[in-house]
Amino acid sequence: MRKKSRKALSPVIASIILIAVTVAVSTAVAAWAGALTFGFMGSSSLTVNKVAFTDVNGIVNNGSGVATNELILTLKNTGTKQVTVSQIRVNKVIKTFDTTNATLKPGANNVLLTIYNVGWSNGNPYEIDLYDASGTGVGSTQQNAPGT
Repeated sequence: MRKKSRKALSPVIASIILIAVTVAVSTAVAAWAGALTFGFMGSSSLTVNKVAFTDVNGIVNNGSGVATNELILTLKNTGTKQVTVSQIRVNKVIKTFDTTNATLKPGANNVLLTIYNVGWSNGNPYEIDLYDASGTGVGSTQQNAPGT
């Protein structure tokens, strides 16, 4: 009778398979850890729900007024972190604003923020950008002033 010959994997092929499995497992662990880290970091994002153009007396203007002055933003924090607005630019010009409501907790909604001395004109477009203390943009909108 003949003996059946059994062949095993050579040591070189076994080493290659072992290295391939190790690389695959380490890649999966790195991807999982990376996703976990980004989840802990959170995000900073504000949505401007409404822009009200007011006149010098603080009355919301419907486009029939003249010398106008302020913008009132209605904000919502749509991110996962608390956000503090530290700078507002209207048409790329830094403007002063009421800092009373400048810090918004996650999920905060209908928060009013008043921007002073805008001096807007009826019918003109206004780009409004909000920044946090690090200079990162956390929200923006573009609105046309009421009127023609």
